[in-house]
Amino acid sequence: MKRPTKNNSNSNSFASHASKRKSYHTRTTQSTVRRPSHQPLYQDTGLACAAAGLQSLQFNQSTSPPTSTLETRSPRMAAPPPSPLGSIPTLYTAWPPILDELETESSDVQHETVEECLPHLSASSHIRLTRDVHVRFLHRCLRTLPATFVAYDPARPWLIYWVLTALSILGEDIEQYRERVTQTLSAAHNATGGFGGGHGQISHCAPSYAAILSLAMIGGTESLELIDRKALWHWLGQVKQTDGGFRVCLDGEQDVRGAYCSMVMIALLKLPLSLPPDAPARQAGLELFTDGLPEYLSRCQTYEGGVSSSPQTEAHGAYAFCALACLSILGPPHDIIPRYLDVAMLMSWLSARQHAPEGGFAGRTNKLVDGCYSFWVGGCWPFLQAAASEIQAGPEGARLSNVSLYSHEGLTRYILACCQSEEGGLRDKPSKYPDAYHSCYVLAGLSSAQHRTWYEKEDGLGSIPALTDAFRWISSPRPVETGSQAEPEMAKSEGALVPIHPIFAIPWPAVETTASWFDKQGKF
Repeated sequence: MKRPTKNNSNSNSFASHASKRKSYHTRTTQSTVRRPSHQPLYQDTGLACAAAGLQSLQFNQSTSPPTSTLETRSPRMAAPPPSPLGSIPTLYTAWPPILDELETESSDVQHETVEECLPHLSASSHIRLTRDVHVRFLHRCLRTLPATFVAYDPARPWLIYWVLTALSILGEDIEQYRERVTQTLSAAHNATGGFGGGHGQISHCAPSYAAILSLAMIGGTESLELIDRKALWHWLGQVKQTDGGFRVCLDGEQDVRGAYCSMVMIALLKLPLSLPPDAPARQAGLELFTDGLPEYLSRCQTYEGGVSSSPQTEAHGAYAFCALACLSILGPPHDIIPRYLDVAMLMSWLSARQHAPEGGFAGRTNKLVDGCYSFWVGGCWPFLQAAASEIQAGPEGARLSNVSLYSHEGLTRYILACCQSEEGGLRDKPSKYPDAYHSCYVLAGLSSAQHRTWYEKEDGLGSIPALTDAFRWISSPRPVETGSQAEPEMAKSEGALVPIHPIFAIPWPAVETTASWFDKQGKF
């Protein structure tokens, strides 16, 4: 279904617009149904999984979800016809059967994005991960960079983290960078215990998170000894707020990022949960870093169902990940997530972020797909899977624990067809340039799509005092379905990626080795 071209004439614009619309409907074989341009189309069982899971939570008295208005009005909402391109489902090669009649700037850009992606999605049914060129690109990112990269000066730990994570996911040995990374990060390390974006910059939760995870990945005693746990514990006590949240730095903004980054550092480094004696939050009666934190995260859920950076702001996919991961550090996901978040609404909002025919995720309502949300939104689903399977008891709960809540095939096709640069590196979409940031999170999202990750339950009421729940996750390769609409060839061994931890976002061995090393250090 071709998008009608815009009419830029200034004369009689209303009449020309109406005429154009009439002509457009005459050309189509089926009338369009008005709908918000950002809403997804669940045209196959893959993209319908999240919707079906959500409806089973809300309508558990029925064996099947109720028929929606759109399904009643549009018979084309059923499964797509056989693909003329062999194993590529029509869902990923054709315009959506339902388009909004109202043109806006947002809808125009959305349609331009579809036009940009469709040729890549339709090009071949045999799409592979071009591993070698990505590896070369990532190694170049850790060499001497041109002067134009001066803007990355306050993000040195992040650049290191992005590249090391991407290389690790690709199975590359990164120990060769141990000495250089340690030297670079030591220059960004402050007497406060935190890390700044570079030499002479103030301590900040975000680069501290990136620096500590980078040191965890390269490993080694010298690297881990760079982390001053006692000083860091005192500094984190200064950014803990009386309402339960965290600032990202002293006198900085307070948001979900600060909470997630702080709790990752506390859990991985085995820091004491009790607040330092001089922590300002103690004056409000708080005693632990976890005090008031779940309630703060709960207040960040918006009327849409998503999670915002702070209460009363716009929902964003990356903040949803931060909130879900943070809660899963505090306790068992099947217990703590439903207690503080409306899972059905969050599932609905997140499922609407996956677009068809692109297959990728967008970060916000009425926004475009972007490769980086392959992880920020795609990484939310293991947490929701754990939460949803517990909410729905009995056989239906068991079913939800085994089905996919989003289309792995759609995301995989978008990544392999649209996010790979021929020169190496991964990108937002075909018209964008590759960079280290997108290379990291696109590969992380692809790794997550390749693996089934679940929480290993234990009897009891949880383990907030020890934060051990963050280390009870398990991962295994996801079985590849066979058939006429099988997942792409990347599922074969040459395209298999290293799994990453759902909370810490680095490979599993790095998490286990680092946590064990600091556990042996004992109290400071």
